[in-house]
Amino acid sequence: MKKTQIDLNSDMGEGFGPWTIGDGVDAQLMPLISSANIATGFHAGDPNIMRRTIQMAADHGVGIGAHPGFRDLVGFGRRHMNAPVNELVNDMVYQLGALREFAHLAGVSLQHIKPHGALYMHVARDEALSRALVEALQRVDPRLYLYCMAGSVVCKVAKAMGQPVVREFYADREYDVSGSIVFTRRVGALDPEAVALKVARACIDGVVRAIDGQYVAVDFDSVCIHSDTPGALDLVRATRNLLEEKEIRVVNVRDLVLT
Repeated sequence: MKKTQIDLNSDMGEGFGPWTIGDGVDAQLMPLISSANIATGFHAGDPNIMRRTIQMAADHGVGIGAHPGFRDLVGFGRRHMNAPVNELVNDMVYQLGALREFAHLAGVSLQHIKPHGALYMHVARDEALSRALVEALQRVDPRLYLYCMAGSVVCKVAKAMGQPVVREFYADREYDVSGSIVFTRRVGALDPEAVALKVARACIDGVVRAIDGQYVAVDFDSVCIHSDTPGALDLVRATRNLLEEKEIRVVNVRDLVLT
């Protein structure tokens, strides 16, 4: 069934001190998206960037989410790190708390949490970590949306435990035949028209072309385009334009009917 509305999210605030990751287009992207995943200090981000990015999101009515990662500034959180489950959950709660206080300072509340990079992929497949994370979220904020891939372990665990989830489609990542994204540490420039068509096909036909050429079914509530992907602004603009042409609205998560 064709989607008539979706959430559009992007990772934001992924610099550190004087350094900027990607094209530095957060300010231009913010009016075009409906949800922002804001780096919380471990893979990128610092207190000044967090506060500034939250304010930008608040000014544009964009939903604010914590984007915690592995403690890996050098590797931008895209390297897997072995650590006990309780340590990883504590790291995520710590980062969530930091961003939440800056949100309070700006007079807004957090909408969601979305693990970053290698941590996102780890949570997607590890049941013990998924369960421990969701248990922590249930105590901290049982209404906080958890962004994840449909069919992932964490999605199933969260649904079973009553934590609301937002299922994602990745516009700027490849998919394999299982319907999971192919994790990569480096992403090159992409064709904006091709990315827009990929998103439109997923919204209208519910499929995506996998790396082996097969079409696999996908279901989702939100489309992600990373701000650090080269040419991210052109990707988002092209995608928004085509979605509008196809009469598919970009709306806040609170306005979506989630299943």
